[in-house]
Amino acid sequence: MKILLDLYKTFFKIGIFTFGGGYAMLPLLQRELVDKKGWITEDEMLDYYAIGQTTPGIIAVNTSTFCGYKKAGKLGGIIASLGFVSPSIIIIIIIANFLEKFAHLAVINHAFAGIRIAVSALVLNTVINMVKKTCDRKLKYLIFFLTFISIGVFSISPIIIVISVGVLGIILGGRYA
Repeated sequence: MKILLDLYKTFFKIGIFTFGGGYAMLPLLQRELVDKKGWITEDEMLDYYAIGQTTPGIIAVNTSTFCGYKKAGKLGGIIASLGFVSPSIIIIIIIANFLEKFAHLAVINHAFAGIRIAVSALVLNTVINMVKKTCDRKLKYLIFFLTFISIGVFSISPIIIVISVGVLGIILGGRYA
């Protein structure tokens, strides 16, 4: 029972400070789940995140479900997911009550503009750290670059990219890993 409460509190904390979606939560996941608690490894976190991107639903919720499941089974997955979404539900209810009244104020618009900038910096920091940790060979840098171009320039579906690179990893085996 203690682990379930800890899962809920940990993911509630991550959920309350995750602005900007799943990408922005990676630094928090790293710090809380890998560095502080040691519940998962860095590789597991990246695997859960990758799987979370290719499965239906919100990336952040999927990732929290995988983490909770690893730590405490099915109930752990449910509790971690509930912990993650609880702050959003509370915040959305509060914002919904006040946003209509204050959305026209310049200070509110400026605050949201500042939050968007901060989230962009978090996402960029996460991308840089992920590249540093996962691209240890020239082939991986090439795959990263081609993936970036495929999605950013040619708008190829991330699902197609993830499946294609997964197949490439299987084909290349040890030369890739």
